[in-house]
Amino acid sequence: MNEETAQRNADSAELERFAAMAAQWWDPQGPNRPLHAMNPVRVKYIADNAQGLAGKCCLDVGCGGGLLSESLAAEGAGSVLGLDASEEMLEVARLHAEAGNVKNLEYRRATAEETDGEFDVVCCLEVLEHVPRPGELMAACGRLTRPGGHVFVSTLNRTPAAFAMGIVGAEFVLGLLPRGTHRYEKFIRPSELEAWARAAGLSARDFSGLQYNPLHGSFRLSSNIDVNYIAHFTKAAAA
Repeated sequence: MNEETAQRNADSAELERFAAMAAQWWDPQGPNRPLHAMNPVRVKYIADNAQGLAGKCCLDVGCGGGLLSESLAAEGAGSVLGLDASEEMLEVARLHAEAGNVKNLEYRRATAEETDGEFDVVCCLEVLEHVPRPGELMAACGRLTRPGGHVFVSTLNRTPAAFAMGIVGAEFVLGLLPRGTHRYEKFIRPSELEAWARAAGLSARDFSGLQYNPLHGSFRLSSNIDVNYIAHFTKAAAA
């Protein structure tokens, strides 16, 4: 890891790996197939728990090629800012948005820690397990959330089931993800995530599992959070 990425709370090896997949980011049968399958469930969860996205100011932290960012814009968000540390990923995101004439959407090469502003909805999906200091990233997400706003986080639990399904199954048996996508020691227990969120001034509202059905290649919400899960936090409204 070089000095710049370490200071930016980014892992240079992770950035290089994702940059190598940039050209295939929007291929639903490509190396990001699970993200495409998961995205509709994540977007509905966000929209439902935020009481709709119409007119709201949204932030997508670690936006990659823009899969979630464009979906938030399509849900009627007033504005969407996508942040990523990889210029290759952002170039893909910008080109895809331009081709689709997506409005109210901006992309910026930056981390959450480097960003200022207040947002109604802050999303950090499938990102925490890829950064050196996830607690600092959660602190930044809390700072960027306006009083009364919402934070959504998805990641993988650090359990034997997550190792078996998220790494062995997804990367080696089914080939859903490139090998090396995940490292088990970087997975995050819900208790750890909640502690970071609480330190960031956020209150936990929900933890739901994102359960994969290999027969249909689809995800659904579940009460089982042993593998993939998504969480909803809120920031107290101003007094």
